[in-house]
Amino acid sequence: MAPLTFHSMVSHSGHYALALLRPCFRPGNFTSSTFNSGEVLNYWPLRASLARSSLDYGDITKRHFSQVLGGSEEDKSLGGFSNRGKKEKKKKAKPSAASCAENGVTDSSTSSASNKKVEHVTNSNINSKGNATEKKQSKSKKGAEQSSSTGTSQSKKCIASKSGQSPKKEKTSTGNVINEMSDDSASTTTQSNKRSGGSSKKGKSGTAQKMGQLENVGQGKLKQLYPPSGKSVVVVESVTKAKVIQGYLGDMFEVLPSYGHVRDLAARSGSVRPDDDFSMVWEVPAPAWTHLKSIKVALSGAENLILASDPDREGEAIAWHIIEMLKQQDALHQDIIVARVVFHEITESSIKSALQAPRKIDVNLVHAYLARRALDYLIGFNISPLLWRKLPGCQSAGRVQSAALSLICDREMEIDDFKPQEYWTIEAELSRKESGYAVNANLTHVDSRKLNQLSISSHTEAKDIQKKIESINFQVVDIKKSKVRKNAPTPYITSTLQQDAANKLHFSSTYTMKLAQKLYEGIQLTDGKATGLITYHRTDGLHVSDEAVQAIRTMVIERYGLDFASSGVRKFFKKVKNAQEAHEAIRPTNIRVLPSMMVEVLDEDSLKLYTLIWSRTVACQMEPATNEQIVVEIGDASKSLVFRSACSRVNFLGYQAVYEDVEAGAVRSKENEAYDRQKSFEVLKSLKLGEPLNLGEAELKQHFTQPPSRYSEGTLVKKLEELGIGRPSTYASTLKVLQVTAQMVPFRLKLISTVSFRL
Repeated sequence: MAPLTFHSMVSHSGHYALALLRPCFRPGNFTSSTFNSGEVLNYWPLRASLARSSLDYGDITKRHFSQVLGGSEEDKSLGGFSNRGKKEKKKKAKPSAASCAENGVTDSSTSSASNKKVEHVTNSNINSKGNATEKKQSKSKKGAEQSSSTGTSQSKKCIASKSGQSPKKEKTSTGNVINEMSDDSASTTTQSNKRSGGSSKKGKSGTAQKMGQLENVGQGKLKQLYPPSGKSVVVVESVTKAKVIQGYLGDMFEVLPSYGHVRDLAARSGSVRPDDDFSMVWEVPAPAWTHLKSIKVALSGAENLILASDPDREGEAIAWHIIEMLKQQDALHQDIIVARVVFHEITESSIKSALQAPRKIDVNLVHAYLARRALDYLIGFNISPLLWRKLPGCQSAGRVQSAALSLICDREMEIDDFKPQEYWTIEAELSRKESGYAVNANLTHVDSRKLNQLSISSHTEAKDIQKKIESINFQVVDIKKSKVRKNAPTPYITSTLQQDAANKLHFSSTYTMKLAQKLYEGIQLTDGKATGLITYHRTDGLHVSDEAVQAIRTMVIERYGLDFASSGVRKFFKKVKNAQEAHEAIRPTNIRVLPSMMVEVLDEDSLKLYTLIWSRTVACQMEPATNEQIVVEIGDASKSLVFRSACSRVNFLGYQAVYEDVEAGAVRSKENEAYDRQKSFEVLKSLKLGEPLNLGEAELKQHFTQPPSRYSEGTLVKKLEELGIGRPSTYASTLKVLQVTAQMVPFRLKLISTVSFRL
């Protein structure tokens, strides 16, 4: 290997990067340092104070970060993506490919037409074929060093060293990107401008970037974007959403879909590098280039780029990725304003209100996304190969899916280890002497001792008790009457919607979220207008907006009466772990759109889900239901043998009135079936203390204890939520992955882990 004079900076077409030193050891003593082209970091402008030789690559990195974090605003303004703007009319002549390869640096602008405007350094540990040439280092006390080369002018253009001076600033034309960080932020706004070489529009492109480093570009002030002052391009995630929003905004806005994420971590080893400050290698799927090109074309002549992806962490990440990709493509001219808007329901008023309150990219949300994405990758790519060796056929592991699978496997082991126990119960039929009405009662006390589940453990013991029962004269020994209030349920969040849909409608979590997405994005109504029917459906927040609460309470009073509306506004708070409560609860966007009005608009399953959401939302602002309960104890005078009979009836429907609203199209709740036993209640209520009763029959019933129930999708989601595992947006995808990879299978609405996945 040829020697390399190392100078802590590498120049490539006017860009600068920090190179790392690796100490080289020969037997017994330290000799030199080597430069590894695979350890070239992002395109950060280095300060002159770092232009020196060092054998401590960790010290260089630390000093570099401290300079960027603590440097002047002038230094920070250089940013990370030093894309040359349109004002740079003259470009340097490109060095030959052979010369670049000799020095371990590749100019990927020659790789494809789609990459011509982007120049970057390719990490050799990902894309290099081992053609980097090492060169020995020569020290100088003053740090005035020149990089040694093969002597040709072309190689000097690939790797150059600077001596004691800061690199020249480049003017960018990336637009007024609104993602500035606060002064007290722990992160700077620098970012890599790299894509892996050899990519094309039909292939994939990789980008190595520092996790936690965001760019701070532009000084444009935020302004209201509606009413429009010029052409604006709005980017949302789906085609359906784009069509609905386009109908609200008119010709001054062009609404385009991104079709979800425009790039993701490369699905190969080394895409997240913990030793390199968790730098990440991104790749762009082939279809995403088409979507990005459409956005780029639309931006021609536009004054504003408005990023309106979903109002959560993933949505914020999509907005950030789009900005970075457009900057790499030189698609953002100097004067354009890039803004982020969020809305929680797709209605005309909500969209226009969001445009009047644009904001910056939420740096904390992007950091959270990067951290989570890196963690998922590191766990999956490290554990999965181990599982492939230990458990042939196991396709994957993951931070959330493995924890969920563990719960299912633990439950299976509990079921396998379970040993059933026999027990008996005795039920008697007792009636008045002068009437034929009978009361069914269960034995609760024997020899004045209260029975538990396993007290009567054999048929012989049950027969002995039966003989005692047949010899006793029964009478009413106690009557207890009470009123029980049952509070209205809370509005739906993602997990409770999935649970109810599974328990009441037998929908899988994935299918539930698919239907909810459709209801959120927009439905074409009978009047020809399109609107979203529900608010954002990936949420753990229980709060409802003040305007929505007022609308709900007004409708309750009009439809059911003043007595049915809660005495005050009901507010709800989350009690589970890691609740962020960043969004409203799931509710209809217009509470006056009754389920019965949607019969001709929605398909059967979508209507069922909308009905669940509508009914629950109305009920949450209604009075509790009041039930009258009566408990009668029947036994001998000494109470040595006691039977117990209980029944209840609805005294005031309260919130349950909404579930009985046939005109509204509400689905009758199963929980109300218990209150239809009016005749039994009247019989018990008519009994008097001390009144004698005749024994009709004493029936012995054999039972066996049951093992713990397997998780259903609903109960598993509930357990994951209680333990703080996963997020609302991950429950459905986690269960889907477990089924697709055959790590669990659904059986009679329950989830069973396959035997091969149990260690």
